[in-house]
Amino acid sequence: QLQASGGGLVQAGGSLKLSCATPGLTFSDYAMGWFRQAPGKEREFVAAISWAGGSIDYADSVKGRFTISRDNAKNVVYLQMNSLKFEDTAVYYCAAATTLGPILTQRGIDYWGKGTLVTVSS
Repeated sequence: QLQASGGGLVQAGGSLKLSCATPGLTFSDYAMGWFRQAPGKEREFVAAISWAGGSIDYADSVKGRFTISRDNAKNVVYLQMNSLKFEDTAVYYCAAATTLGPILTQRGIDYWGKGTLVTVSS
């Protein structure tokens, strides 16, 4: 039910914008989040946004560079990634949960999307 897109190859310092469409989901009922998993590493939290967008949280590693947003009219959540670094290379996943808690703890997430690969060349 979640479809992430927008990944690709970008040089360090560049930007990408990921999108996550949510067909079939009552989008405004869910908090949304982005996660990533680099090769050989565990999946980690990147960013989260509450159902109305009033609460937002980021991993320390992306604060000031990444921006999460949502459009409840279009049922899409975005992740704008600027000043990309080599260490941002990963498969990025979107996820949905009825509250922010599961997004922040990765426990009890209702839906996961298939990932989109982001590769940052140094």
